[in-house]
Amino acid sequence: MVARAFTVAFEGLEARLVEVQCAVSPGLPAFTIVGLPDKAVSEAKERVRAALTAMSIALPSRRITINLSPADLPKEGSHFDLPIALALLAAIDILPTEDIEDTVSLGELSLDGSLVGVTGALPAALAAAAEKLDLICPKSCGAEAAWVGDARVLGAASLAEVVRHYSGQSPLPEARPGIIADDQNAFDLRDVKGQERAKRALEIAAAGQHHLLMVGPPGSGKSMMAQRLSGLLPPLSATEALETSMIHSIAGLLEEGGISRTRPFRRPHHTASVPSIVGGGRGAKPGEISLAHNGVLFLDELPEFPRVVLETLRQPIETGDVMVSRANAHVRYPARFLLVAAANPCRCGHMSDASQACSRAPNCGADYMGRISGPLLDRFDMRIEVPPVTFQDLDLPANGESSAAIAERVTQARELQGERYNDRADVTVNADVEGELLEKVAQPDAEGREMMTRAADRFGLTARGFHRVLRVARTIADLDGSDAVTRTHVGEALGFRMSTATC
Repeated sequence: MVARAFTVAFEGLEARLVEVQCAVSPGLPAFTIVGLPDKAVSEAKERVRAALTAMSIALPSRRITINLSPADLPKEGSHFDLPIALALLAAIDILPTEDIEDTVSLGELSLDGSLVGVTGALPAALAAAAEKLDLICPKSCGAEAAWVGDARVLGAASLAEVVRHYSGQSPLPEARPGIIADDQNAFDLRDVKGQERAKRALEIAAAGQHHLLMVGPPGSGKSMMAQRLSGLLPPLSATEALETSMIHSIAGLLEEGGISRTRPFRRPHHTASVPSIVGGGRGAKPGEISLAHNGVLFLDELPEFPRVVLETLRQPIETGDVMVSRANAHVRYPARFLLVAAANPCRCGHMSDASQACSRAPNCGADYMGRISGPLLDRFDMRIEVPPVTFQDLDLPANGESSAAIAERVTQARELQGERYNDRADVTVNADVEGELLEKVAQPDAEGREMMTRAADRFGLTARGFHRVLRVARTIADLDGSDAVTRTHVGEALGFRMSTATC
């Protein structure tokens, strides 16, 4: 007799259904798992054996074979423990086979039979709902998986509870979605004294999803302002929250309870490797650019990042996704993030102050910023200089605009963009607009067009740079509540593009 249970294997954000087959046949006692299992799956037999022993269930002295089908799909992770145990219990006639075949299960077994939380419960629930099956998972994962309303999710604390459920002694209760309040951002832009131009740039970047590079000496507030950018962004929509949470579920970063409406803010260190930024490693896990999907990716000390790491950002910035290619995996992850970077003008950081600058100034500044390639630099919509903060600014009271006031204007601008691009599935904000649609919605008036033409000739704007200025101008017009893009809007957009620190 062959008993069957169902679980999933992950390929990026996709959870593919896997059939766990168990056959108990005559022969020398053995416990074999086949079907391209990794080390964690192969070790499942010892955890299953110990968990069953803890429940006073003895395995028969026969040959036990577990097959994970499809056999050519790599199986990775400890979540195969529970479905292997269920298939085995059905094969030795302890559990009814027909009931087990109606559910998808996942979970790691401890040696005492308790179930340990695993990653990927949210995409697993989506896969179960697509097949019209129930999902059984560890109790700690139930609140996360229950956000998928189309699947019945049952959370169990141990294998014994699952056995009692299938035997009809004590049915498992349905898991309820976790209630997570939106995180209150502890950082307020009102705390930043001075730097009005940089604050304006942050507002425009948040309103239109425009990439921003800030260049200034140490202590000028670049990192402080970047931390406060997430407080200007509107909460995630239901669709965005689900998609973002799926990525975090695969990476094992979801807190107990699951989905949050807060936009992610990721700030990797400049020693990060290519796989940690783009994705990869065992199982081609998502990298920082995907973990920042629908949120902010902040790269502090941008020139200190290895050049090969920086160059990998060029394609995801344009396409909004990344393909992680490995020998045994080709996985696509979404990567639509708002890139904010900060850099010192030179290695010592004091190029603009003759009393503190090194002897190589200003050549040291050109060499230092030269670590950022022209094509990557061209992808920043706005590039601004952040001057040092004066003592007079520090003595001023903190009476500037709060993040909440700026966020209200950002939300209104985003709502205008939502109405404008309502019939376009691939466009949600001004930064996404291109081609004929860009010419239609961001066409400046006659004076603005003349200014754009002169600036393009004088500063040698690339085609990409020309279009990015138009997008920023469109966002500035939205913040002003203007249907037309005027000369004033174009002038401000050009001012944020033509920074002497990065040209």
